[in-house]
Amino acid sequence: MKNLRDVPSPRPEAYDRARTALQTAMAEPAATVVRPKRRLSWPKVSVAAVGAAAVAAAVVIGTSGGSVPAGPAGAAPAPAPQAVEVPLVKLASAVQAAGTQPGDASLIVNEKFGLDNKPDLNYTLYTDKGDQFTGDSAKSLVDAVAKGDAQPATPYDRNVMAAARLAANGDVDKARIAMITASGNPLGVGLSPAEADKAWAAAQAETAELFRKMGKPFPGPKPRPTGKDLENLINNHLLSNIKHALFANAADAEVRAGVLKLYATIPDMIVGKTSVDGQAALSLTAPPAILDGSTDVLIINAGNGLPIREEITSAETSKHYVVNYKSSRVTIADVAAGKI
Repeated sequence: MKNLRDVPSPRPEAYDRARTALQTAMAEPAATVVRPKRRLSWPKVSVAAVGAAAVAAAVVIGTSGGSVPAGPAGAAPAPAPQAVEVPLVKLASAVQAAGTQPGDASLIVNEKFGLDNKPDLNYTLYTDKGDQFTGDSAKSLVDAVAKGDAQPATPYDRNVMAAARLAANGDVDKARIAMITASGNPLGVGLSPAEADKAWAAAQAETAELFRKMGKPFPGPKPRPTGKDLENLINNHLLSNIKHALFANAADAEVRAGVLKLYATIPDMIVGKTSVDGQAALSLTAPPAILDGSTDVLIINAGNGLPIREEITSAETSKHYVVNYKSSRVTIADVAAGKI
């Protein structure tokens, strides 16, 4: 994305279409995933397609460690497990009872360590109105806020935040479906068999069009996964979306509480006790089956649920990535004045 600063930003509608299409293209059993054998030749792709696809890829990879299939249609609502992780539910209740700290925006700073072990800082300011300001340093974030250079809220952002708030305040099962379908419903969750087939066919057609615009051959329609494959894809999509909500707006207690409750609905999620820099913490280990064999461990503060660290290991390459998080409530005026 840093190399695409001269590419005009796509409209929110293009962003959502590209994100859904990209996820759909990845929505197939692990054994049949079609991956490009060489890098995409950027000069052959239209500016609009590059912008939309790049934003979509950044969101998908950034929120799930690069494994975010979504797209198989089913004829039944998303399966919700009978048992929940009690520690997460209790923590969610405590977080919501404590309430959100004063301010009109949430600031999250993530420090990513890749294979070269060099830190890469990213600043995100998510306002209570839903707008986002970003920067790769405190200064660039301050400059963006001072200039009013905000990225308007997309339907996807609004949907994941609304689903998280619904989980915090209402029906968790309904919120779970809303979160899974936040970027569309190619999965066919909650639809009749006929409607699910239509949703899948439409998603496949959109994927074919995206491939065409990028100048790449479409590998052909994929059959709709069923059974355990479908369940794993549903939970993968859920994990991707709740993490997006958390990493964009972690300092909002209501969103954070909803995310914790939705985390608790993922079957085989392992909740462990640990500590980071002397503070009590919980480790949330996602089941590898929903990540195509990769591992994803999120470490949160045991007292307030704020994210501290995420560790991802790729199943394909065994490469290890670490991201550290710091979250706080701020005012937009203070940030614009350089007070971070």
